[in-house]
Amino acid sequence: MQGMLYLCATPIGNLNDITARVLETLGNVDIIAAEDTRNSIKLLNHFDIHTEMTSYHEYNKVEKAEYLIRLMQEGKNIALITDAGTPAISDPGEVLVRMCHEAGITVTSLPGPAACITALTLSGLNTRRFVFEGFLPGQDDKKERRRILESLKDEHRTIIMYEAPHHLRVTLADLREALGERKITICRELTKRFEEVMPTTLDGAVSYYEENEPRGEYVLVIEGVSLDELDKQKQQEWSKMSLEDHMAYYENNGMSHKDAMKQVASDRGVGKREIYQALLNGSKKG
Repeated sequence: MQGMLYLCATPIGNLNDITARVLETLGNVDIIAAEDTRNSIKLLNHFDIHTEMTSYHEYNKVEKAEYLIRLMQEGKNIALITDAGTPAISDPGEVLVRMCHEAGITVTSLPGPAACITALTLSGLNTRRFVFEGFLPGQDDKKERRRILESLKDEHRTIIMYEAPHHLRVTLADLREALGERKITICRELTKRFEEVMPTTLDGAVSYYEENEPRGEYVLVIEGVSLDELDKQKQQEWSKMSLEDHMAYYENNGMSHKDAMKQVASDRGVGKREIYQALLNGSKKG
């Protein structure tokens, strides 16, 4: 009989946030795969758990996953934990989960703390729709970093990302340059004694951290651009084109005159009658 993989969420700060189910599972599985065994031993010692641990991290995620899968195929049950929060979110655990599915190993998740969701609920920004970006590519991959920042410029959902303290100032400056002025809520030390939630703007954040040293791990929750603003930007782009060229753009691509007129009106945010009259007036002048 095969074993299975348990994704166990661990506290992001306050140890009291661990669930009874996670504690029971960590005590009963055969092996705990931990991102950093030196960090996780503190958690296990606190709760008097003595299950064998093995390391599973970014630098051994493929070969170690193969080893863990073999153990599960032999009947061992394995719990996966990260340093803090829910495994497989911006984390090498996603590789192990994928490989388990490919190998026919059952995977289950024991829900609990997640820094991204905790920060979102504290942000005061729109929570109905959001997108999680994790960590931006580093300065050593500037092309990919610029590409992602550019893609976020028109993102209308609330954006959540993580950042380390030694990269925070550069990231805030890059976000300000790419996105323009936006609301942002900066969260650090979540669930801990000195938890800080700072609603501000990108301009305000850049100025604040010019004078204050970043400390701790950060979650950035950034306002998306409004759909009305996106529509306005698109309308401004179309308005740079003459009405005749705009019509020709669609007609040359197979649209009927009537359908092209309807689409042009939509692009420019006006009524079809207004486009018809403008074209009529233009033809009279001609």
